Amino acid sequence: MIASPASLPQPKSGPELLLLHALPLDGSMWAKQMHLLPDATYAPSLYCAGDTLHAWARAALEPVKGDNIIVVGCSVGGSCALEVAMIAPERVSSLVLIGTKARHRPDPALHARALRVIEEDGVEAAWETYWAPLFSRATNAAVIGQAKRMALRHSPGEIARGVSVFHTRPSRDDCLSAFPGRVTIVSGADDVAPGPKISASQAEAALDGHLRIIPECGHYVPLERPGALTQILAEVIAAQRREPRTR
Repeated sequence: MIASPASLPQPKSGPELLLLHALPLDGSMWAKQMHLLPDATYAPSLYCAGDTLHAWARAALEPVKGDNIIVVGCSVGGSCALEVAMIAPERVSSLVLIGTKARHRPDPALHARALRVIEEDGVEAAWETYWAPLFSRATNAAVIGQAKRMALRHSPGEIARGVSVFHTRPSRDDCLSAFPGRVTIVSGADDVAPGPKISASQAEAALDGHLRIIPECGHYVPLERPGALTQILAEVIAAQRREPRTR
């Protein structure tokens, strides 16, 4: 359960960044943000962490030391960020959710179809079917190619595990609306999953919600518009240093 604002202690440690990757990518998608807190940034790759989002969240928390964690997640990584906040509410001070939909309605047919494509046709076919269309048309082809190569580094089994974690994740809109710290919702203007409209409603639902829409950008903001995301994260870090938790 999320702790109430009154029950949350003041953080004793400096801010740390926990960066949680999207499908079908890995922790290297955050290369342009690793310098923000160079001695206190963690970007794990989670495919081997288990078969549930809860297991991924627990594994992601293991290397993090303090109680002033800014958890940043893209897509399923954002869902994992919400799960981290459920597991360790006393340690998470801020959330940054990129291309994330907190409410989840399972679609077993889509889940089964995606697994079938991966098993029968391979990761590259799944990339072209499910993930390549999530980039903005304005995004440089070299960036998309880099992301595709990142995806193809992983085995079909790893990507299938990630797909199942995504499709079996719990609905966490209750966590979003109850989390007492700062919640920054980020969406590419051209994103369709979930997109600016749902992102705006989620920012409104949060107790301390902030909405940032990135122009000429699709689902994968850390890769498509890394400079814009770096600026947003720098602002969140500065706010956390200035006013760690005043609730």
